[in-house]
Amino acid sequence: MERRRAILAGSSLVSLPEALRRALAEGAHRASPQVGDERRSIAPPSVDPVAAAVLIAFIDRPRPAIILTRRTEMLRKHPGQVAFPGGRIDPGEDAVAAALREAEEEIALPRDRVEVIGLGPTYITGTNFHVTPVIATVPDGVILRPNPDEVAAVFDIDADALFAPANRESHEGEWQGATWRYYRIVGHAETVWGATAGIVINVAAQLGLDSDPARFNRDAGQRLQA
Repeated sequence: MERRRAILAGSSLVSLPEALRRALAEGAHRASPQVGDERRSIAPPSVDPVAAAVLIAFIDRPRPAIILTRRTEMLRKHPGQVAFPGGRIDPGEDAVAAALREAEEEIALPRDRVEVIGLGPTYITGTNFHVTPVIATVPDGVILRPNPDEVAAVFDIDADALFAPANRESHEGEWQGATWRYYRIVGHAETVWGATAGIVINVAAQLGLDSDPARFNRDAGQRLQA
């Protein structure tokens, strides 16, 4: 059995997957603020909803980190932007299957190295993509290889920095003659913004990371549990 570092949760030590499951269960009963794409109120989408999924993979380290990608400049949509691995849900798939498939295609993340925890709140984009975040863990040291047709780089950002409210900036832009607000998450080599930032903010609220971004951290020397 793979051994995991333990996190102090109340009076007991638990693994990162178990700590995430507990946080997700708590979040299901919490009135979390939700961030949406304000462009929908400016001009409601004229296209049918498109179901999509992204993988929010926590790397199981003493200071957990989140896997992100930077899209290639050659892509027609959102070139060069930072994103989670993910994409459309194909017929016959659910969100979990789609997120795992896309992560395997984009960054060669083996499905058997992923422990799925649960689903985050759906984020609806201005172009009517209904994006379901799939929260999961992967072991530290897993080897990732970006697909050069889609991904320019794969990297990770420490979870306590990515989810920290102090690293969020609110910006305004113009779209179809109206002003809309969007978020940027700064303080890293790569800037996270748009739908990806909105998903980060919503998941942070659901997992209770708004008030304690470092809740899943533990000392490197802390004992391991089976």
